[in-house]
Amino acid sequence: MTLIPDFGSIQKEAVPALAETRAQSFAYLFAKRAFDLGFCTIMLLPAMLVVLIALLVLNPIYNPGPLFFRQKRMGRHCKPFRALKFRTMVGNPTGRRGPDDPLEMHRITPLGRFLRLTRFDELPQILNVYLGEMSLIGPRPDYFAHAHHYIHAIPDYRHRYSVRPGISGLAQIQLGYAEGIEATRRKTTADIDYIRNASMALDMWIFWRTMVTVWRMRGT
Repeated sequence: MTLIPDFGSIQKEAVPALAETRAQSFAYLFAKRAFDLGFCTIMLLPAMLVVLIALLVLNPIYNPGPLFFRQKRMGRHCKPFRALKFRTMVGNPTGRRGPDDPLEMHRITPLGRFLRLTRFDELPQILNVYLGEMSLIGPRPDYFAHAHHYIHAIPDYRHRYSVRPGISGLAQIQLGYAEGIEATRRKTTADIDYIRNASMALDMWIFWRTMVTVWRMRGT
């Protein structure tokens, strides 16, 4: 059985400061937070409610089980939080998946596949945005136990958590879903580049690319 390192010890050494970047500037953080709250309220909250109503009807037929899925993820400063999504998979009988294991595609239900292609399954994470645990744009948060593994296996991985994690991010639109240690190394490099070059212009470009992915139904 894999032992998870003590959370307190991880936090003590977590997130050494990057060189001063625009990601830490007050003006950028204020504009980013204002955009997060405004877009979530005006656009994504109504969309989530429409999908929620549809799933209340469709879930019992095509995706029996709980409507929501909550998972412990690693957040800013390596603190844990519970990310909320619409459930897309049947339960895992083993109760665990290793950090280098492939995505268990056979567990995705037909309705869940549609939710993932359209990224509708991500909509409940706007509640995490409201709580200040996530942003619309930023490094995607990993499952907490897997993140502990990557912190020790990948140099600079913990730097990803110097900012709020995002529903979408630079690594996600450039590399797609990351499976295994090598893909996570590439994801880490892209996310560090994002943090070092953070700006509202970059955020808007990532946001646009994410919307194109949604429209073309190219989610994972």
